[in-house]
Amino acid sequence: MNIALFSDSYLPTKSGIVTVVIQLREILQQMGHHVVIVTVSNMDPSYKEEPDPCVLRVESVPSPVGDNQYVGRPDTDEVLAFLKKNNVEIIHSHTEFFMGACAIKCGKILNIPVIASTHTMWEDYYRYYFSFGRFVPRWVVRKIVKAVYKKFYAFINVSEKARNYFLQPFMLPKTPSTVIPNATDTKKFVDLNITEDDKNALRESLHISRDDTVVLYVGRVVEEKRVEELLQVMKRVVKGRDNIKMLFVGSGAMEARLKKETAEAGLQDKIIFAGFIDWFKLSRYYAISHIFVTTSLSEMHSMTVLEAMVMHLPIVCRRDTSFTDTIFPGENGYMVDTDEEMDEKIYELSDDRKKCHEMGEKSYALSKNFLLDVHGKKTVAFYREVLKHYPKPVTSDELAAAVQNYASLGV
Repeated sequence: MNIALFSDSYLPTKSGIVTVVIQLREILQQMGHHVVIVTVSNMDPSYKEEPDPCVLRVESVPSPVGDNQYVGRPDTDEVLAFLKKNNVEIIHSHTEFFMGACAIKCGKILNIPVIASTHTMWEDYYRYYFSFGRFVPRWVVRKIVKAVYKKFYAFINVSEKARNYFLQPFMLPKTPSTVIPNATDTKKFVDLNITEDDKNALRESLHISRDDTVVLYVGRVVEEKRVEELLQVMKRVVKGRDNIKMLFVGSGAMEARLKKETAEAGLQDKIIFAGFIDWFKLSRYYAISHIFVTTSLSEMHSMTVLEAMVMHLPIVCRRDTSFTDTIFPGENGYMVDTDEEMDEKIYELSDDRKKCHEMGEKSYALSKNFLLDVHGKKTVAFYREVLKHYPKPVTSDELAAAVQNYASLGV
């Protein structure tokens, strides 16, 4: 197949969507498909990339959704010429903005299907991203999201949470969709060459002892991830145990504020901010940690939770349907109903290293449900079912059956 991926998130920016797009392109190519990308300009002069005839960079402007984020303003004629040159048969959009609108327009002109992945729960995000967001009623956001997604032929939900949201009567219960969860490329992510000396050197650089229990958060340090609430949890936790250290890995608008609060509380030796770490080096930070935590309630299907599972870590998080296929309470971690309940679960795992290890091993076993090659095969099965029916309608049941039976389809 000849496939085009459209995205407002791409290198050198780092985010979950960037990881998803890069991994999807690579696994599809490994399966023998021709994949091209239409994405935003490289706005970082320090990032040097080799010319790639399969990547079209379009004019871009800064996005309101965060630092180093951009929104593409594509020229339809330029994009059409690129798609025609590559004989694209199906377009897969990973964005709802101008780039998504361009994908839909090009699909109509070329008479090919345009499908989308649902990566963002905009109801949970818009109040943080837009200065006027707190004055906009939720129903307005729902109406906008509905107007955008109803133009796609079908879409892939990355979790049951996403699927259930779009199945609600006020959204798009009749638009065909199914669930294909995110995956992680363990071959690239896990650093097999890391030694004990490497781990010790990293601990020393962070002022962490081998005897410390390291509690880890990886992700953007921004308000919508509820990092302020996580800091309050960990301020209580580290005060209650001398051997617990909290490690924040990531950057964002809230980072300076959290550092200031930590210093004012006199806890800068126990709550550590490592800043942004390149994805290819990230596994080392998981490797020196014992417990992964998040208080976020705005996830669709967390990539960092998958990474923690691959790295044998138990998870402690707030109860949310985005985690129901990755976290099984009492088996590989805990989901709790309040921030305050997290304290007890973190203490339990810190005090009982045997249980912590056993739950971490269960996380690793469960992570095999999210291998990248399986994700690629399911996505191709989805594409093929779409192409089989287009331009006539396809049903959610037909898409689900194709994805569930991917192994028998020879994809």
